[in-house]
Amino acid sequence: MRSPRRLDLFRPSVADVPGVKTALDGSEPLASLMQRLRASQKCLEAVRSVLPAGLALHVQAGPLDDEGWTLLVANAAVSSKLRQLQPRLMEALLQKGLKVNAIRLRVQTP
Repeated sequence: MRSPRRLDLFRPSVADVPGVKTALDGSEPLASLMQRLRASQKCLEAVRSVLPAGLALHVQAGPLDDEGWTLLVANAAVSSKLRQLQPRLMEALLQKGLKVNAIRLRVQTP
């Protein structure tokens, strides 16, 4: 009768697999992507103070690029209200020292 295999005898076939953070830091395109994601989140934090509480729940940070920053919104009503608030959003970004050329709004589809 064979003895049962012990799980601790199995070892990964690839030695020294880097962690996710190490892989992200080691790849220029991925590091750049992570930097843009952090910058987008920073922008969202900056404008949260001028968003009405009920509205803030329906807004997420989207892509940030040289042309501008995209806010992802739940529906057309939220998009319409944010269009009215755009000057205040831009002002909040400037007060935090964040340079954004434009704010784009994109309604998310399920």
